[in-house]
Amino acid sequence: MPKGGGRPILTPRETPAFQHVADAYPMPSVGLGLPPVSDGLYHGYEDVDVVPAELYAKYDVKRGLRNADGSGVLVGLTTISDVHGYVKTERGVEPDEGRLVYRGYGVDQLIDASQGEDRFGYEEVAYLLISGKLPTRAELDDFRARIDARKQLPEGYFGIFPRATYSHNIMNVLQRATLLLYAFDPTPDDTSPTHEVDVALSLLGRWPRTAAVAHAAHAAEQKEERLLVPPVREGYSMAETVLDVLRSDEGFTHEEAMLLDVMLVLHAEHGGGNNSTFTTRVLSSSGTDAYSAYAAAIGSLKGPKHGGANFKVSGMIDDVAAHVRRWDNDDELAGYLEKIVRKEAFDKSGLIYGLGHAVYTLSDPRAQIVKKYARKVAAEKGQEERLALIEGIERLGPQVMRDVKGGSKPICANIDLYTGFVYSMLGISPDLYTAIFAMARLAGWTAHRMEELYGAGRIIRPAYNSVMPHTGAPYVPIAER
Repeated sequence: MPKGGGRPILTPRETPAFQHVADAYPMPSVGLGLPPVSDGLYHGYEDVDVVPAELYAKYDVKRGLRNADGSGVLVGLTTISDVHGYVKTERGVEPDEGRLVYRGYGVDQLIDASQGEDRFGYEEVAYLLISGKLPTRAELDDFRARIDARKQLPEGYFGIFPRATYSHNIMNVLQRATLLLYAFDPTPDDTSPTHEVDVALSLLGRWPRTAAVAHAAHAAEQKEERLLVPPVREGYSMAETVLDVLRSDEGFTHEEAMLLDVMLVLHAEHGGGNNSTFTTRVLSSSGTDAYSAYAAAIGSLKGPKHGGANFKVSGMIDDVAAHVRRWDNDDELAGYLEKIVRKEAFDKSGLIYGLGHAVYTLSDPRAQIVKKYARKVAAEKGQEERLALIEGIERLGPQVMRDVKGGSKPICANIDLYTGFVYSMLGISPDLYTAIFAMARLAGWTAHRMEELYGAGRIIRPAYNSVMPHTGAPYVPIAER
């Protein structure tokens, strides 16, 4: 595959469009007048899988690995990062201003330093997280060169991907694409430090093109067009690479790439207790290969309660913008937010997405940083009013939630409230928001995987108490049931 300039063209698919799963695997009893004898297959859990709430208190179960005061259950120790949002005292959990620290350096310090020097900071942060120290100029240049050298996908890879990996969600494609790379690695089960770092470098180089090709493949399939594969660009930072492969011939500005770099740094790491990183550590503790661990982490990040929340936030903001006539009218905006909390508007979940966090109480430092650097691009793109609307939701939403639901716990905006807004300004399709999150978080996942492999040394295996009601029940022959 040539480098730079041209865009190789893949041969059009010779097979018809993929069937929907329901078409490929039809239910034989549906529509044929047959009795629904197996309805219990779909509803039986309702009678046996619901554990009475009082049993959780009786056995002191830490549901969701959370303590009764809302703090996380301590399951490990790390030197990678610190996510600070509260202080535990004799009086209990006390709210505090949020801080996010990577290897001893505040994330705001790292971002301000690189932005102040007008250079991209994600690679510096990735090196810091993986190696434990800030790189010299020579070490950073070498790190970027090693990623560049691994951007090309293996020979024969496109003969399998993306034809066999079509999906309605890019995150599922990214999972399968990652697992597919296992087959092209001559020593995929090697868990030595050298191989682990090399796998991470290869994924840092390959994931942007993989996600872009998956996105383009879906579009080409819908339009019955041939798929154009973006070329490998050497010398580009992660932020430039993402914008280059996603925006194709539209191009991008330096300011846009610098703003995306801020987002990548903020998403690079967030402690061992977040769901996708803990997933990485759980799988890594078993000694499994890197590809399996990272594919599982992607599956976790896809969930709407984790990385996928940014997609829900974007839809909610669109809904608010469409239903609130005067965005600068606090009474009108608060009134519609109240409808959302009362489950009368948007998706009727009762949630104002982008508000509240498991750790942060008074403030999410990531959200504050995003606003700081997004304002300039918002002004250039005429999006000041949209930004003001989001800030209005941040300002009014917490009080609306307290008024409707009660309680006095501090509620702050989290980074998801602003993520979609930034990505939309950068011309990135919503279905790629969480994929970009995964690309950035890989640096943190790698650091935690290596810490688990070479530090903790024990397989993670929590306990579940059995509360089965039918223990010792006599077996009934099938003819008598």
